[in-house]
Amino acid sequence: MANKFQILDCTLRDGGYYTDWDFAPGVVDTYLDAVNRLPIDYIEVGYRNNPDKTYMGEYGYCPVSSLRRIRNKCTKKIAVMINEKSSRVEDLPYLVSPIEGIVDMVRIAVDPKNIDRAINLAKHIRDAGFEVGFNLMYMSKWNEYEGLFPKLAQLEGVVTLLNMVDSFGSMMPDDVEHTISILRQHTACPLGFHGHNNLQLALINTLTAIKCGVVSVDGTILGMGRGAGNLNIELLLTCLNRQGLEVDFNVLGDAISAYMPLLHQYNWGTMLPYMISGANSIPQKEVMAWCTNRAYSFNSIVRAVDNKRAHVADNAHFDMLQATHYDDVLIVGGGESTAEHLEAIKEFISQHPGMAIVFATTRHAAGLKAVANDKFFVLVGNEARRMEKTVPADQFKGICVLSPYPRTMGTEVPAYATHETYELEKISFTSDYEDSCTTVALQTAIELTPENIYIVGYDGYRGQVLSDKEMELSNENRTLFSQFEKFTDKQLISLTPSLYRSLHVKSIYQYL
Repeated sequence: MANKFQILDCTLRDGGYYTDWDFAPGVVDTYLDAVNRLPIDYIEVGYRNNPDKTYMGEYGYCPVSSLRRIRNKCTKKIAVMINEKSSRVEDLPYLVSPIEGIVDMVRIAVDPKNIDRAINLAKHIRDAGFEVGFNLMYMSKWNEYEGLFPKLAQLEGVVTLLNMVDSFGSMMPDDVEHTISILRQHTACPLGFHGHNNLQLALINTLTAIKCGVVSVDGTILGMGRGAGNLNIELLLTCLNRQGLEVDFNVLGDAISAYMPLLHQYNWGTMLPYMISGANSIPQKEVMAWCTNRAYSFNSIVRAVDNKRAHVADNAHFDMLQATHYDDVLIVGGGESTAEHLEAIKEFISQHPGMAIVFATTRHAAGLKAVANDKFFVLVGNEARRMEKTVPADQFKGICVLSPYPRTMGTEVPAYATHETYELEKISFTSDYEDSCTTVALQTAIELTPENIYIVGYDGYRGQVLSDKEMELSNENRTLFSQFEKFTDKQLISLTPSLYRSLHVKSIYQYL
């Protein structure tokens, strides 16, 4: 190998973005046992954070008792991270002082715009007797921060490592080499590299950094980490093994096996949205939130990321919906009860020729294609593509309705419907789920100012065990129904069976 460097594994810290920093004790024990027998020099076990309103598990706070337990089981050096943006010098007696003698290194996550404040923080942590890792984020954008590079000279003698963090996973090997050459002109600090894998370049970028003389590199088991993830530590060790590094692959396999169920559960790794965001240095936090939100379709996520790439709030703008009054409105959901009672629904509609039909989803729209009533089609998420299949151009008669501009996930409308598409001015009855199909359907009903609002196809989910998606959707609909009735003082009458108690269920057959 070209030079001597150290390897830091940060699975518990970076992987915690998927688990809310909770890991089963058995997984951690297997991990620690493997790390003890692998050529890994440091493990970063999580964050030391000030109390926060959002939930973070054990490794989001790293209580002293937890760190002592790990210290007793781990033979390698231990690191923790603090966020500069939420940590001040006056917080160090709480964050850092209690872990003296337990933790070897404190790494600081640094936004380049806060470089001066971070340098001061690093000095105080050094004076407390810790090794200091200065993790300078947003590597691909460093040139945009005026005066950044000269200030790095102040880190000499203060930090143990100046870590280059490719936060967006957007660096190319030539970029890494060029950045290191610039750093060498301004500071003699030992350098480290932390790569993200949006463009699947974390390995080659890390190997390039090693070739250029960095003294520390990061990785995680199975690449587990925020967004697209990090360099797979097992891939790095396998490559280094070819160069003479001794690796016990049976031990490495044990660690991988412990984390494999988490990979199946959270499915981290790069995909097109992360690739686009990485190539354009778009922040990962929002993209990861979209990718892990079960309500968003893949296509809508890609569209949203592409809008960010193009620096536009939304990719389309339409005229406001100017609705007329209807005495009755029927909202059609996607539940199986719509198909099961389709003939009764059609007969009910025939008895109300002036009733407006609002399709929260076009899943069952084909079954009602012969209905002559005015139709409103909600286009949220992937509904435009569904509509192209269920309501082809030669069958389309109606109006498409969008949520207010700009739409978080961008806009997609079938080409044949663009001239009959309108957007809502606002969502008036809720602020919780503004980009939901049900939200837009209910707001459309409000705009139509009806006396009676009927619903079909909102069945709820039967069974004692619900999937995460079913649970989320059930809670969402329950909230929306309650907020709608409170805002409008109108009952939502379900004509088909429903488990939603906030709906007023009445059999459709009593009206026929």
